[in-house]
Amino acid sequence: MRRPDLAPTRSLAWLYSSTVQRPAFATLSALEHEIGASLRAGLDHQVAHTRLAWWREECARTARGSPTHPLTRELATIFAPQGPAPLADLAGFVDTAVWDLSCATFDTRRELTGYCERWSAAMIAPLVSLALPAAGAAQARLLGVSLREIELLLALAADARSGRLRIPLDELARAHVAPESLARPPWPAPLAELLRHRHRELRTALGAALETLPPAARPALRGVIVWATIACEASVRAEKRLPQESTARDQQAPLDGWRAWRAARRVDTQHALARNT
Repeated sequence: MRRPDLAPTRSLAWLYSSTVQRPAFATLSALEHEIGASLRAGLDHQVAHTRLAWWREECARTARGSPTHPLTRELATIFAPQGPAPLADLAGFVDTAVWDLSCATFDTRRELTGYCERWSAAMIAPLVSLALPAAGAAQARLLGVSLREIELLLALAADARSGRLRIPLDELARAHVAPESLARPPWPAPLAELLRHRHRELRTALGAALETLPPAARPALRGVIVWATIACEASVRAEKRLPQESTARDQQAPLDGWRAWRAARRVDTQHALARNT
């Protein structure tokens, strides 16, 4: 299979994905990118909404088993043994794109979690279903929600400069932080402390989600595990940089290739030990 054009972190995740998951990972990422192209700078706002409306209809067609776009048709082929059920929530990519296009804020953590859940249902749930077709929904949600919020925090300042605030307004109010300060690091001490606490909470939650994955399913989910591992490492670096903003969400650190290899190797070693006991 030709190596797809992915951002650095996802490229590592694809590289270490199982042969079953590689096509799904690449195609889901391509679909997310195609839908997200509706947000590109300079695109007429009405055209963007029309584009997203078409994609919402296409996701509905895919969920019914009758896709028309090359990417959704490819996904339907990949998931054919399971039927269209794993692709029922592809419109999560559209939901998050619509939210971002409108630069809507999150008033509460429940709204932010809902945003992350929609993305997770579109991206992570189908991938997990390939390894855990019967009972992977809970694991997928825990893993995907934490992973997505970490990615949002890694692009916090850049997104804020684009009008997209990734911290709930009620939490900013309790910390006495003005929303506009998100776009202007170095951040004030209360905001830096809020971010430090959230980074730690998310790494703990993501680690716990990975631990809930059945050992027998982990080799099939090796790419997702690598992705989550690299995200956690980026979160650690972002926390250390506070009150300065973190580096770009998809910027690869020099040691990320080694970290990805080590995470993949650990999965394979644990699986081998489990088989021999």
